[in-house]
Amino acid sequence: MKRIFATALLLASVAAASGEQTQVDPGAVSEGLKAIFRYGSGTRETGGRLNANTVTVMSGTIGGTYVQFGADMESVLDDGDNLRVLSIVGRGSVQSVADILFLKGVDMGIVRSDTLDYLEKKGYANNIKRQFTFITKLYNEEMHVIAPKSIQKLQDLEGKNVAVDLPNGGTFVTWLTVFERLGIKSNFVYIEQRIAYDKLRKGELDAVIAVQGKPSKAPSQIKDDNLHFVPVDYAKALQADYLPAVLTSDDYPNLIEKGQQIDTIAAPAVLAAYNWAPNTDRYRRLQHFVEAFFGKINNFQQPPFHHKWKEVALHATLPGWVRFRPAQEWLDRDPSRTVGPNMRNNVEQFLADRRAEGAPGVGAKPEDREALFRQFLEWQKKQPATR
Repeated sequence: MKRIFATALLLASVAAASGEQTQVDPGAVSEGLKAIFRYGSGTRETGGRLNANTVTVMSGTIGGTYVQFGADMESVLDDGDNLRVLSIVGRGSVQSVADILFLKGVDMGIVRSDTLDYLEKKGYANNIKRQFTFITKLYNEEMHVIAPKSIQKLQDLEGKNVAVDLPNGGTFVTWLTVFERLGIKSNFVYIEQRIAYDKLRKGELDAVIAVQGKPSKAPSQIKDDNLHFVPVDYAKALQADYLPAVLTSDDYPNLIEKGQQIDTIAAPAVLAAYNWAPNTDRYRRLQHFVEAFFGKINNFQQPPFHHKWKEVALHATLPGWVRFRPAQEWLDRDPSRTVGPNMRNNVEQFLADRRAEGAPGVGAKPEDREALFRQFLEWQKKQPATR
């Protein structure tokens, strides 16, 4: 009995000691709880502090690359009261353009470059690019054309029922542009993509189009021997606004045979913002965001973040767009732009090697040179010191 009593006392003392060691003040570890605890005594002060360095970014639909990029920005850049990024689930590129222009509280958003081009060329919004500024080009969004194997080329979709996502997204704008330039007339069906893929399997649609950063989640989950990717040739009519790209078996092992690839095109995704006047609070917040974002760009390009961050080249230009001034000033101060006297020879050798490998469109687009420069830097690491 004495032994049991002693054991009970020991356990009680250990439990008490453990309780003392693990007791935590929630307000000391949670900024949100700290703010709530202050509610009532300092509402204005707390509200002002929380809003002073918070920026919002309109991303995209659930399951898309835009949403993942928004979540990554929240994760990497969150710095308590110093900076907070709020990523908002959006409806796609077209809606994001409208949200940046008109929705209160939206500081910036991810849009596809050809969306604004389309609006201007069609006369829907003259000089709309003057209302926007861009922070950086993000990555290239590849066009995915999924159809039964009886569809071998885009021209086979003449008169067919083609799902192009919802009208608020950017896929239908890209697809409409491509089809107009190639002279193909299809029946566009506006259906959310998860539903569209189900209808495609059932034979109720002839093709589904998705313009997203590869590998896109929905196509990755397709396991149907009757479906495949339809190639998109880099036709001359498309070269003014689009880039050559490929889908590989590594991207989509369920749809592409090992070691094979499918030609397609891509459009740049852009981190864009409203063109706020200098000396305004919204301008200041964006400037604060840029300093943190550009300074941590290498963090985004490491696991576990989306691999498309590796395509981001901060110095890449976009024809017809004006960069946010503080972003340009940061880039002008960036020491990584300094190159040695032998760089040109090395670049020429790199391009020659790429052409020998059959790489499509090497050096064809000035606005894509920064992505190519990143490839060059990786190539240079692998070369002998004598080269």
